[in-house]
Amino acid sequence: MHTILVAGAGKSSTYLIQYLLSNAPQNKWKVIIADGDSNAIAEKINQSAYAEAAVIDITKAAQREPLVKRADIVISLMPPNLHIHLAKDCLKFKKNLITSSYISDELKGMDEAVKEAGLMFMCEMGLDPGIDHMTANKIINSIHRVAGSIYSFKSYCGGLVAPESDNNPWHYKFSWNPKNVISAGVGGARYLNNGKEEEIPYEKIFKGNKRIKVDGIGSLAYYPNRDSLKYLETYDIPDIKTFIRATLRYPSFCAGWDAFIHLGLTNPDDVFEQTGQTYTTWLMKKAGCEDKENLTEFITKKLALDKDSKVISLFQWLGLFDDLPLKPGTSSSSQILLGLLLEKWAMASAEKDMVVMQHEVEYIHKGRKTKLTSTMTIKGENRDHSAMAKTVGLPMGILARMVLNGKIKPPFGVLIPTMQSVYKPVLTELAHYGIDFKEEVE
Repeated sequence: MHTILVAGAGKSSTYLIQYLLSNAPQNKWKVIIADGDSNAIAEKINQSAYAEAAVIDITKAAQREPLVKRADIVISLMPPNLHIHLAKDCLKFKKNLITSSYISDELKGMDEAVKEAGLMFMCEMGLDPGIDHMTANKIINSIHRVAGSIYSFKSYCGGLVAPESDNNPWHYKFSWNPKNVISAGVGGARYLNNGKEEEIPYEKIFKGNKRIKVDGIGSLAYYPNRDSLKYLETYDIPDIKTFIRATLRYPSFCAGWDAFIHLGLTNPDDVFEQTGQTYTTWLMKKAGCEDKENLTEFITKKLALDKDSKVISLFQWLGLFDDLPLKPGTSSSSQILLGLLLEKWAMASAEKDMVVMQHEVEYIHKGRKTKLTSTMTIKGENRDHSAMAKTVGLPMGILARMVLNGKIKPPFGVLIPTMQSVYKPVLTELAHYGIDFKEEVE
């Protein structure tokens, strides 16, 4: 009997845990679900005889280590800064590890030790990063096989609200960790554009965003996602001139978020005394406006908004001009903003999210320029069975099953899923769950 430890029972764990438990009887698995919230665990395991609940504080070694020691493989859905605890345990007890998060510097520093131990620490094994890496490398390798030379690779992905559940002017609702949405773009971004390395600071990430068209969806805006350049070597595209990984949003979202940034509403480091204050007085202070009656006009001028800008109406919809009271206490602006958006962008239980991923690849084959567009669009069933949870969770679950069953020989080191031995079987199974791509060549 194999034992699988899943650390984390939050939003993204639903499909992962269901997949593991549905495969547990024939594989004789025990699936341990560890989290600090007993209710979250109970909801996910639904009294399965193959599941074991472990209510623990993941930062406490005495609670964590016995579970890692029992496991044959560990899947971490914890916040990125907490993966390192499990990673050190996995190295200590010689266990393979899977996460959906970006490789941190701490984890990267463990690469040699992980290789020497003959272990696989597979990171970035979710949606974005994850499915994007696997499908991108599948495309790249297929073009290389016919001696094609890739000169442009653009990869876009976004977790959005499905059109039938889209009933607010921001065209956005939370389908994944809200804190990550608030901090998106904070570190700026780097990418390659026509042979030139471009670096975009946080203050310009959401300004004047370019757009792409997606069949059945329409026009979506995109902003560059983190540091695309670090993937150039991993992706093996030596002739590339343009390379960018980007996040998709509706255009109105980008306009509104750009305004948030320039008014300082996303600042995590300031201090605001909320007692006796309202969202409007907070906005006035951040904008530097002393006259509430002229606040909208003041913001319009301060942000140099165009006549057709929807920013003021977006702010109005959030209630920023309605003197809604703040809870007593002291918070940063980013915390105040998060509290407001958690209420306004909440997804009702029956509402659906949507995940869109698109790769645009331009290459030369036999002297002819060719463009390949590969697109995936998936809608969730409801808030709990979301497209985000499905696309983040299933790749990890499938990899775990295939490693335990010997279908995939685990590569050694701290890795991302760019190797054919991993992405080929995983993508094949993902397609059975409706996670597949439509390709167009022109």
